[in-house]
Amino acid sequence: MMEHRDRSTGWKHAKLSGHKNEDIVKINLDKNKDFQADFLKKINRSDASIIRTSIGGLHETNVPSVNGRKTKSKTDLKVYLDTDEVINVSIKKSLGGQVYFIRAGLFIDTFKKQFNTEIPADVQRAINLFWAASDDAVDIIEHYGDRTIQKDYDLQLRHKSLNATTLKSFDEHLYFVLLEWFTENAYELAKLSFSMGAVRDSDEWSDFVWYINLLGENDTNDIFFIEDICNAVQDVAISETYYGSSYGGTTIQLPFGFVQWHQGQLQFHHNYEKIYRLLKGE
Repeated sequence: MMEHRDRSTGWKHAKLSGHKNEDIVKINLDKNKDFQADFLKKINRSDASIIRTSIGGLHETNVPSVNGRKTKSKTDLKVYLDTDEVINVSIKKSLGGQVYFIRAGLFIDTFKKQFNTEIPADVQRAINLFWAASDDAVDIIEHYGDRTIQKDYDLQLRHKSLNATTLKSFDEHLYFVLLEWFTENAYELAKLSFSMGAVRDSDEWSDFVWYINLLGENDTNDIFFIEDICNAVQDVAISETYYGSSYGGTTIQLPFGFVQWHQGQLQFHHNYEKIYRLLKGE
């Protein structure tokens, strides 16, 4: 029970400190000419001027989703320029962490609607088994799970989700098609995670992700065009998409981070170092 409280407290602190960071960014963009100039240079708009800015912060409102409900915008900061452009920015104060979090069924529905495509039935089956959305998961784990590493076996039963080792033992085809699908759709997965989410209206999608922390926790100040991230991760997806090794393979490593089981959902994580190396060539 104490672990739950600690995690909850940590999450609330991270959320509040994230909003505090966004507030300081806005103040600087509104009042600091050097800060403004540096931002405009980073987004290749040096000839433009900032008219005003707005942030969601603690008072962020939900926006329409493609699923017929409401969802959070992926945009933390809107910058209005004198060129009549509105620059949508996702702000990351941490160098890693959750960037997208969604149930398996909703993920499948969202992906299909955002990209006007179908996900093959076998891939959907694999997603549901890997992310606790299949009624027969426990039976499969009990029959095909490796009991020689008891903690890995017990973890699967507790989560009602197959790890990569059990998935391969149960159905090798599903094991390979799941990884193949994540590889082939690296561009879309990055776009969904950083820019779109389930948001219906494209004017609420983020254009840039800004790694900046003005709270003294790190000194990062890098802005990446999300379309560049999406293209870069697709270019290296074949070599940079693979099952993780921990707990029999409970994650899929991605060119921009990884995706894992968390509270019965797909939890996508971003990783600044991976993205920086991809775009800066280091």
